[in-house]
Amino acid sequence: MDREWNDSQPIYRQLRDRVVVMILDGVLNEGDPLPSVRNVAAEYRVNPLTVLKGYEQLVDEQLVEKRRGLGLFINPGARALLLKAERDRFLTEQWPAIAATIERLGLTPKQLAAATKTDAKKTEGEG
Repeated sequence: MDREWNDSQPIYRQLRDRVVVMILDGVLNEGDPLPSVRNVAAEYRVNPLTVLKGYEQLVDEQLVEKRRGLGLFINPGARALLLKAERDRFLTEQWPAIAATIERLGLTPKQLAAATKTDAKKTEGEG
């Protein structure tokens, strides 16, 4: 997880979002335990209650479950649930502006595909 916080939203929300990204990226898989509240609080120098509040959001969203005496674990189906929600959010909130820019610039699907391939090659060369 990134150790930097921004002022655009509360830290507990940023913690929640970071766990979501870790699930989507496959860093955390279904059945995996979340790092303990104490460890995250110590490592990122935040109040344990802040971490707990971020984790509670994940529980409320049914992405993780509490196992008494064991901790918090990623629920089966959490990644699929997140993918659906993130895709829906992207298509309703971000895609309209992106599509308008593509149209305004007169970019063709072929140009976009070529740009994507170029970016992929650059990324491969960095590793």
